[in-house]
Amino acid sequence: MNSFRIFSITTLSLSAVLTIACPAAAMNDERMLDFTKGDTIPVGSNHDWNLGATGARGWMFSHKFTTTSARQIVITKVDADSPADGPLEVGDVILGVGVERFSYDPRTEFGKALTTAESESGGGKLSLIRWRKGKEETVVIMLPVMGSYSATAPYDCPKSKRILEQGCEVLAKRIAEPNYRANPITRSLNALALLASGNPDYLPLVKREAKWASGYSANAMQTWYYGYVITLLAEYQMATGDQSFMPDMRRLALEAAKGQSIVGSWGHGFAEADGRLGGYGMMNAPGLPLTLSLTMARAAGVKDSEIDQAIERSARLIRFYAGKGAIPYGDHVPWTETHEDNGKCGMAALMFSFLNEPDKAEFFSRMSVASHGAERDGGHTGNFFNVLWSLPAVSLSGPHASGAWMEEFGGWYFDLARRADGTFVHLGPPEEKNDSYADWDCTGAYLLAYALPLKKIYLTGKRPNIIPQIDAAEASRLIADGRGWNNNDRFSYYDKLDQKELLERLSSWSPIVRERAAMAISRQQEKPVPALIELLQSSRLESRYGACQALAMLKKAAAPAVPELEKCLEEEDLWLRIEAAEALVGIGEPAAQTIPRLLELLAEVDLANDPRGMQQRYFCFALFDSRDGALIRSLQEVDRESLFKAVRAGLLNEDGRARGSIGSVYKRLSKEDIEPLLPAIHQAVIEPAPSGIMFADQIRVEGISILASHHIEEGMQAGVDYIRSQNKWASEKRTPELLGYLLQYGSHMKPLIPELEKIAAEFEAGEENFPKKLSLEKAAAVREAIRKVEASQDQPELSSINAE
Repeated sequence: MNSFRIFSITTLSLSAVLTIACPAAAMNDERMLDFTKGDTIPVGSNHDWNLGATGARGWMFSHKFTTTSARQIVITKVDADSPADGPLEVGDVILGVGVERFSYDPRTEFGKALTTAESESGGGKLSLIRWRKGKEETVVIMLPVMGSYSATAPYDCPKSKRILEQGCEVLAKRIAEPNYRANPITRSLNALALLASGNPDYLPLVKREAKWASGYSANAMQTWYYGYVITLLAEYQMATGDQSFMPDMRRLALEAAKGQSIVGSWGHGFAEADGRLGGYGMMNAPGLPLTLSLTMARAAGVKDSEIDQAIERSARLIRFYAGKGAIPYGDHVPWTETHEDNGKCGMAALMFSFLNEPDKAEFFSRMSVASHGAERDGGHTGNFFNVLWSLPAVSLSGPHASGAWMEEFGGWYFDLARRADGTFVHLGPPEEKNDSYADWDCTGAYLLAYALPLKKIYLTGKRPNIIPQIDAAEASRLIADGRGWNNNDRFSYYDKLDQKELLERLSSWSPIVRERAAMAISRQQEKPVPALIELLQSSRLESRYGACQALAMLKKAAAPAVPELEKCLEEEDLWLRIEAAEALVGIGEPAAQTIPRLLELLAEVDLANDPRGMQQRYFCFALFDSRDGALIRSLQEVDRESLFKAVRAGLLNEDGRARGSIGSVYKRLSKEDIEPLLPAIHQAVIEPAPSGIMFADQIRVEGISILASHHIEEGMQAGVDYIRSQNKWASEKRTPELLGYLLQYGSHMKPLIPELEKIAAEFEAGEENFPKKLSLEKAAAVREAIRKVEASQDQPELSSINAE
């Protein structure tokens, strides 16, 4: 598996680390807890679950982001006067539903039992096997009869209509309270839900919320909030014709557009003065709703070329992922582990629908349909956005798509999240700790899904649909494409398929199905290389992609495919060239003859067809990645002129991580060899990459290191400037490292001491949006470096980049 695909997978690992807190020691294995025999909820494990309209909450054992190992639910809360008050009390243990004990996942089983109980045939009777103080018995909780979900829910579905009306009635009362406050995202969604209901009685409340939105402003995390606030204002104006808030909608839209980075992305906050993002860099979770909101503002009448430009820049970034995978965290490789990555495919489906790009809207809607179960359960810091953007995107593919998705997952999951009063809570991923959205009011987020049939606002289908509507059979196939994966068991489903079936799946429309099939093939003893070579010659592009994915994982065993893969490097399709390169690099030594051509292709620039230099980016990973790039083994046989041309080109790529991969070459070249590259290395230090900010420092640090080790005069000023201007994220670790390199210049650094003094003082004064303690650590490192420079007697011979 090649470096850039490994990076895609490690991104999820990072996501998991950031999302889940360390569980109690007792939970480090998969031991099943038994609360009837004295086991207790582990200390610090605070994530329990809403148990639907019962009015109760319960805790379940979770393992590797699943609850499939649990077989009991221990009651943690019962609301007074709720349906569960009496039949249940805190400390009770639920062992099953009806007459059956839990057998595969109590969360799913309880959710489905709720759905059944609320149907006409269920009569509102939720029968549970309850254990209390050593005694086991069956109890019945009486729930309101809501009806059954239709085969096309929420369309032509009386139950969905009842849920919407009940929820909006309670939500309106909540919003009308004088002390009503909420997170700007959920506050906007709550108001949008009332607007989407089409009930004119709610318009005064919605107008009041639009007035709040019109005055909204933020100095930090703006990107997360502005998209939803602008959307509320735009939807309100288009639904009512009320022009009152147009000036402020225009203000907010222009602030968002001007806060976009020079490559068209947004991060945690708006771009800095140089047009680059700070912190983690590009983040699609806020960027996509912002783009969507700007398209809505434009439709509502806000006309400005800066807004047009911002929409197109962002759309250009996201178009790349169509057909290749889910929208990733930031400016990363297409996500191929799951069909959805916390709602971003759903966001993209609506965005491209509004931009009149049906092929891309269709792809991301289909990805949304195929994402359910464990794929929807997860999410970076929580799955709020995975739930919010699910049905609005799924429904673009038609009522059969939404009905199939609700039957598979949404019905029971939504019922589990709905409280007795009709409001909705955040359920969150199956983990031991509450996530970032634990206390969010999710009522509006869920009600927007139930409002889809009314088509009263753009988010719920007011705009005519532009993508093909699928039938029930196709919907069933898409749902099947999403099965067979969870964090606790990623492989067994595909490993049970025979080779014929796996080869067929390599031709799937879904990049995720292709990836899972390719991985399963790589685990088989028999390697079907001839069949994969045949697939490479297919007229179907997806088949050729799938063949490349499998061949990349077979590594040296795929050597007979080298000639056919080599032909793919000359194909018109960009992604096929990239996938073929990955496969060739994965094969290794038997494909070494292709390295000169890979270097040539890396150096080529085709702005008309590849404006972001994606071929160059991925070829940088393939050739130079420090873990398994093709050139990491040896540079001995590599033509120096071809290498230098590729390095110079790669150091100009707009992606910081692509540039960073090239640093693996620096220290493997002699001083004589590297001399022709010094101007490009120096330029890559003083001119940071405009994207991939999270990794953009890597090549700059490598550059300072190599300039210092060869005592290149220009490296001193470049290093000092970099210490001051570097991305603050992780700068407390980078600063001592950079100073260590600069100390190699010895006493030559003395003229730069005044600048270092200023930098130390700036750190001591504190840096915006950065912990003061870490700034003081940086200041101390600079002060210590100054002391060493002042005491230094070393005067190594300097060289200059500009020397004749």
